[in-house]
Amino acid sequence: MNEPLVYLNGEMTPLSEAKIPVLDRGFIFGDGIYEVIPVYQRKMFRADQHLARLFRSLAAISITNPHSKEEWLALIAKVMAAHEEDDQMVYLQVTRGVAKRAHAFPKDEVTPTVFIMTNPIVLPTAAARENGVACVSMEDKRWLRCEIKSISLLGNVLAAQNAAENDAAESIQFRDGYLTEASASNVWIVKDGVLMGPPKDNLILEGIRYGLIEELCAANNIRLEARRITREEVFAADEVMLSSATKEVLAVVKLDDAVVGNGKPGVVYHQLYAAYQEAKAA
Repeated sequence: MNEPLVYLNGEMTPLSEAKIPVLDRGFIFGDGIYEVIPVYQRKMFRADQHLARLFRSLAAISITNPHSKEEWLALIAKVMAAHEEDDQMVYLQVTRGVAKRAHAFPKDEVTPTVFIMTNPIVLPTAAARENGVACVSMEDKRWLRCEIKSISLLGNVLAAQNAAENDAAESIQFRDGYLTEASASNVWIVKDGVLMGPPKDNLILEGIRYGLIEELCAANNIRLEARRITREEVFAADEVMLSSATKEVLAVVKLDDAVVGNGKPGVVYHQLYAAYQEAKAA
């Protein structure tokens, strides 16, 4: 099999030959932004929304956006075309660039580092779809700017490791007794047919699926509430769901030692999953 090709600072190169200087601020400080775009049948899914979030995150930490929307789309298409898979997961990363190590932004202008790669998309198994997954709960110990899609992901890494050590699909996090999100997913609950999610503020990353679920609920007459949700409400929910680019929508049937609802994926989950697949095919 040929080695995957990636884009790095203007060049397409084999992955093993892609290199950055050790003084790149992404390497030294995690000073950068990333984005992940799913691709189905060689068509990017909700690319406009993903790029808009990339642009917001870059602006939030004062990194000059190195490309226009049209240029980004052309670069992504170039990387996609270099791979044979029809369904892919495109990863974009922009760091502030290379500069002498100092915590504050460089005084002199530096050129951002731009990296793009793609891998075959890996979605939940048929068994996970049919039976749901188990999660564990933990306190959210991350920083307070979670709305920025930063490459500084140590808090998320530790949450994901907590899930792995407990044979769980995800760690569902709470801050001061209120639901925030999982390590790499938004979290939703259902009670009495009403879908609820945490508000879109600085305590969660507004997943692109968040906006999609709002649209799917409106189209399918599912009542949706965005508000602060207590830990007690999560454990008393009829349904719990995860959403992300790779999970799409996924039912949680066990949280810690507690069974969620009747222990099976629920009615609202099935509605949203079916609607999600229709959106992908549109």
